[in-house]
Amino acid sequence: MITPLIMAGGVGSRFWPLSRKDRPKQFLNLVDEDRSMIQATVDRISKLTAHENIFIATNDRYAHKMKEQLPEIPMDNIAVEPMRKNTAACIGLASLYIERKDPEAVMMVLPSDHLIKDEANFLEVMESAVEVANRGDNLVTLGIRPNHPETGYGYIDYASKYDEIDGNEVFEVNAFTEKPDKETAKKFVDDGTYLWNSGMFVWKVSTIRKMFKEHMPQLHKGLQKMKEALGTPKEREVVTEEFAKLDSISIDYGIMEKAENIYVIPGSFGWDDIGSWPALERVEKRDKNGNVIKGEHIGIDTENTIVHGNGKIVTTVGLDDVVIVDTEDAILVCDKKRAQEVKEIRNLLADNGLEKCL
Repeated sequence: MITPLIMAGGVGSRFWPLSRKDRPKQFLNLVDEDRSMIQATVDRISKLTAHENIFIATNDRYAHKMKEQLPEIPMDNIAVEPMRKNTAACIGLASLYIERKDPEAVMMVLPSDHLIKDEANFLEVMESAVEVANRGDNLVTLGIRPNHPETGYGYIDYASKYDEIDGNEVFEVNAFTEKPDKETAKKFVDDGTYLWNSGMFVWKVSTIRKMFKEHMPQLHKGLQKMKEALGTPKEREVVTEEFAKLDSISIDYGIMEKAENIYVIPGSFGWDDIGSWPALERVEKRDKNGNVIKGEHIGIDTENTIVHGNGKIVTTVGLDDVVIVDTEDAILVCDKKRAQEVKEIRNLLADNGLEKCL
């Protein structure tokens, strides 16, 4: 059975002030006026499997919001993390709920806030990944062919060709590389054997459980204790207690950089991780001056600027490469080249006692 796990516990800090603690990025209609990011993700993957086979990993703060936005997903399929502990713990906890439903399930791990323009091609690649995962204890990831030297993504160095399935080439993985500097990123693109790490994975649930036991024994030990408590009156108590003991480690560092039998399928299906405000330039139409405008705007000599209004007319004079976001209680004005630092603004707000703005 194909069983997608959609990870949806993040706060989307780089999309502040639109993204907030109680309304993070995955619940926003950022690139689709009719659907939030999480709704679009569920709609996309539901073309491969039934809604009752789709699982969502989130935290206590967002569980009720999931029920509102995704009434088609069964309550039992929402794995609630007691606290944020990075992707290894998230995937580990969710694997217990999936394993309980189907020990032979093929698990797809998908972020909740990615844009996929060519859904048909994406689903074909995912079906090929499922076939590779079913052949043994294989870990499969989707890589994106880079079209520029991006420093905000991790990279996958791939090796010899393993197979070709329905026109999709499958390669063995040499190594995973963290986010590089500009010079290194350019070298990766020029080499032609590197792909962007999309953060999407496919494996049998039994395989990832074996990998946790082999490469992350502390996590495996905690998962075993949680597993024993599932379905009992002490489930929440035990899950909370054991989850709190787990290290905050990514699945890339904890498993993918250590395991064998790792394969990657390159994809070209219009992927974007919509990670910060400048991403809107890649997915939204620009006006004749290169601006992306949402809401009402009047400008003089304003170019290459992103304006996200909130009912008021936003006026600008002599701006270039700027982000302006207006919300009910906060305004962001930011040099576009430094948009990754927006998350630091949230820290400053917290330090100054302005939690209400977070």
